[in-house]
Amino acid sequence: MITRRDFLKTTAGALGATALLGRLSPDLRAAPAAASRSFGFQTWTLREQLGQDLPGTLKMMVGLGYRETEFCSPYGYTNTPFEKFNPLSGGELRRMIADSGLKCESSHFTMGELRGNLGPRIEWAHQMGLTQMICSSFWLPKEATLDDYRRSCDELNSIAQTIRTAGLQAGFHNHNMEFERRGGQLTYDAMLERLDPALVKMQFQTAVIQLGFQAAEYFRKYPGRFISSHLSDWSTKEKRHVPIGQGVIDWKDFFAAAEVGGVKNFFVEMDPDTFAPSAKYLQAL
Repeated sequence: MITRRDFLKTTAGALGATALLGRLSPDLRAAPAAASRSFGFQTWTLREQLGQDLPGTLKMMVGLGYRETEFCSPYGYTNTPFEKFNPLSGGELRRMIADSGLKCESSHFTMGELRGNLGPRIEWAHQMGLTQMICSSFWLPKEATLDDYRRSCDELNSIAQTIRTAGLQAGFHNHNMEFERRGGQLTYDAMLERLDPALVKMQFQTAVIQLGFQAAEYFRKYPGRFISSHLSDWSTKEKRHVPIGQGVIDWKDFFAAAEVGGVKNFFVEMDPDTFAPSAKYLQAL
C-alpha cells in the first residue's frame, strides 16, 4: 500500500463528501477563487471521499475556492480508493474533473510504475491532459545510503528524459526522509546536486517546516529548480499541522520566494477539515 509517512495523518474513517460539505458554512462553500493566484489541492488526503463520490467531492472543493487539483495514478496507488478509477480511461477521468470546474495538470506516480510501465503511464498522462508527472518518492528503505539515493536520482534522470521527449515535465516530491543526513550531507541537497535541473523539477513539501526547513530558503537557494509545492502549516506550540495561515510559515515571503524558485502550482495537502480555513486564508492573502 502506498502511504504518506512521517507527517501526514490518515483520515479517520470514511467521511462522505456530503457529510463533510454539510459541516462547512455557506460563505465558505460559495467562496470565489483568489483573483491574483490560483491554488489547488492534492487528492491524497481526500481519497476516501473521492472513492465514495468523485464528482461530489470535486465540486465540494470548487465550492471552497479551489481551482486546481493534483491526482494520484490509479494504476500505481493500488490498495487505495484510487484503484477504483482503473476502469476509467484518462480521458473519462479528465472530463469528470473538468466538469466539476477544476483544472488538473499534475499527478503523482510511484517510482515502481515509472520504472516498469512508463509508456502506458505517459499515454494516460496525455489522456488526462497533464503537463507534469511527479514521482511521489523513491521509497528507499530507512537504512538506504546517500549512494542509494544518487543511483535512484540517476534512474529518475533517465526516466525523465523519456518523459521530456513525450512533451511532459517530470518532477520529484519530497517527504521527511529526504531531509535526513546521510554520510555527513543532507539527502535533499545531495539529490539536487544529482538530479538534472532541466529534466527533473522539484515539488517542495512545506510540511518539513516541522523539522526546521523553510521552503522559501530552498526556493532562493536553488532558483528555477521547482515546479510546484504542497502546502501545509505547523504549530510549534501544539506540535501539529494546522490550517494554512495558523502556523509558523510566513506565507507572504513563501509566495515571493516561490517566484524565484520557479513554482507554478500550489496544492494544499492536509487533513480534510483544514481545507476550508486554508482556502479562506489563501483567498484573503
